[in-house]
Amino acid sequence: MVAAAGTGRFVTKWYSSTVDHASVSSLAAWESFYVIVGSSAAALTGLQFVVMALIAETRRRGARETVDAFGTPTILHFAFVLLLASILTAPWPTSSSAAIAIGACGVFGVGYVCIVSRRTRRQTAYQPVLEDWIWHIALPLVAYAALTAAAFALRRYALTALFVVGAASLLLLFVGIHNAWDSVTYIIFDQPQGPERE
Repeated sequence: MVAAAGTGRFVTKWYSSTVDHASVSSLAAWESFYVIVGSSAAALTGLQFVVMALIAETRRRGARETVDAFGTPTILHFAFVLLLASILTAPWPTSSSAAIAIGACGVFGVGYVCIVSRRTRRQTAYQPVLEDWIWHIALPLVAYAALTAAAFALRRYALTALFVVGAASLLLLFVGIHNAWDSVTYIIFDQPQGPERE
């Protein structure tokens, strides 16, 4: 900080000299989009918890491995959308900082989808069909890989990269909606009646 001559006020030179105003402006343009998407993800996460509580009341037993393969990832996709909305609306001084956070989300997401794929193959309560592999594995993998790629491109191709991040966020949101609905309809209509709990 340096004192402004004759005013007694301090001016922060570090902040004004390191802020990438073009990047901040690009990120700010997306604020309304991420407020909408983030709010939707938060509401749907809460709704998924309500659905799980209602399913518990149907007195059907569920396999832990099946929930880990099909239920938990849905919550995580909604949580990632909420996290991305928070990252993209944070007051970053440069786009590099936001790119690191987005890239970390993408890499973690790719790793998590690999874990989900292994859990899906190991669980025995439900035999996945092609649609399950597309919606539970392939599309989330595409979304998280796109986030990783967008993070690397954000500094040089900000406009394109931000559209990719927006598309990946929406894809994860729609995947979560589809998978939540798919799980509920399976439990209500297709799951064999298990023994009642004591």
